[in-house]
Amino acid sequence: MELVGKSVFGGVAIGKLSIYQKQDNVVKRVKVDDVEAEVTRFQTAKETAKTQLAGLYDKALKEVGEANAMVFEVHQMMLDDLDYVESVENIIRAQGVNAEYAVATTGDNFSQMFAAMDDEYMRGRAADIKDISNRVVDVLSGASAGGINSTEPVILLAEDLAPSETVQLDKSLVLSFVTKLGSTNSHTAILARTMNIPALIGINYPEDVEGKMGIVDGFIGKLIIDPDEETLKKYQKKKEEEEEKARLLLELKGKENVTLDGTKVNLYANIGGVGDVADVLKNDAGGIGLFRSEFLYLESSDYPSEEDQFKAYRTVAENMAGKKVIIRTLDIGADKQVDYFNLKKEDNPAMGYRAIRICLERIEVFKTQLRALWRASYYGKISVMFPMIISVSEVIKIKEIVEEVKKELSDQGIPYGEVEIGVMIETPAAVMITEELAKEVDFFSIGTNDLTQYTLAIDRQNPALDNFYDSHHPAILKMIQMTVENGHKGGAWVGICGELGADTTLTETFLRMGVDELSVSPSRVLSVRNAIRNIDLSK
Repeated sequence: MELVGKSVFGGVAIGKLSIYQKQDNVVKRVKVDDVEAEVTRFQTAKETAKTQLAGLYDKALKEVGEANAMVFEVHQMMLDDLDYVESVENIIRAQGVNAEYAVATTGDNFSQMFAAMDDEYMRGRAADIKDISNRVVDVLSGASAGGINSTEPVILLAEDLAPSETVQLDKSLVLSFVTKLGSTNSHTAILARTMNIPALIGINYPEDVEGKMGIVDGFIGKLIIDPDEETLKKYQKKKEEEEEKARLLLELKGKENVTLDGTKVNLYANIGGVGDVADVLKNDAGGIGLFRSEFLYLESSDYPSEEDQFKAYRTVAENMAGKKVIIRTLDIGADKQVDYFNLKKEDNPAMGYRAIRICLERIEVFKTQLRALWRASYYGKISVMFPMIISVSEVIKIKEIVEEVKKELSDQGIPYGEVEIGVMIETPAAVMITEELAKEVDFFSIGTNDLTQYTLAIDRQNPALDNFYDSHHPAILKMIQMTVENGHKGGAWVGICGELGADTTLTETFLRMGVDELSVSPSRVLSVRNAIRNIDLSK
């Protein structure tokens, strides 16, 4: 069977198909005859959940350090809390109901109780209670942990994947993403490009494919289910040819990002977390042009503490050994939702309460992140940039808060380094005032994904609009040109960190505009370097 959709990243993947196990949070109330058997079911599920959490603690300890792993130890202790356990067992016995319902009800009740408390720390435990309750319910209902029902790498099929789901996936088990919904600019697509694996959208796959052999052709947007032997051999050869091309690109490691006429360009990489630094180094990027710090929040069940953030930023800075690390402050909102932020539902979230707008109203959350960033700057070459800027007054307010944070750190005897300050240019408003903004900051980073969305009035998450989404639109290119010219006039250097930066059909256009830096997915660094080294700007 061959199904055709749309490719969001090229390449070939061959492997078994596996359907992502969506977490079904709808719990039904069912009467039971044997309440003691149901209590035993709960106790067994609770112990299984604790074992899972112990495994997650060990994994997190290796990947993100002890401070970030501690949440899984806390969750294990909460599962043994006497009040929590007694509540579940009392509901089962008193109402004669199933364990799933008793756990979910206890989770809701305790969560509401914590959320209503005056103490901020205790309010933060509301999300933890919901998390552990959902985990026990999943065990009771047989839901697969982690969303992947396999121990070997698979082609992952899903209706769609939210950022909060993709961030929790075991990436080592994913050969390719294939979704029914989504868009070419979704976070699943961005993740696929970061991981350098093929991805398709708009594939209406049948539900009986679990475990079957599949082939993803990311070049033409095709999924082949149960391929015959001849097709399998053809694609195995094609995959080998692609791997050979990748090996040839590796010969560019250690080479300069310089055009034939001698123009040098900074070529950096985009990352979503500490774990991506290995790919940055492996692909020989000159630095990190975009560290999406919001993934620290997406991965957490509560606001990450100053210490947790400091350790993450410091680790990245130290691992990059003096190379530039540009960290974008919190960019939550729109399609990146975090439960504990308690953001109201919006009719048009892309235009709503997000990014710097949240930070300038939730000052303590913002200052916590800024303190962590400036503390980490003592250990490496950190620059900080602020997203969704639309006015000079926002930048002035941000700089005032930064000065407050620096004074606090100085008063406490905490060292920090010199930090470049920049802004994301991702709204037409920001483009039109770049001449004024350049006087306030050290650099601009153009976020072409959102700039295209807002300029063309097209929701980039809406797959029905993919045919209208034109990132090469003359208006976009003129805005980039204007940003570069005004930035340089005001003494600011200008980079591109959006997906367009990796589009090698535009590399020469950007260099002729005078773009100083390109930041792309780690897997695209060498191909962009190859393009740069074949351009002659003197002609």
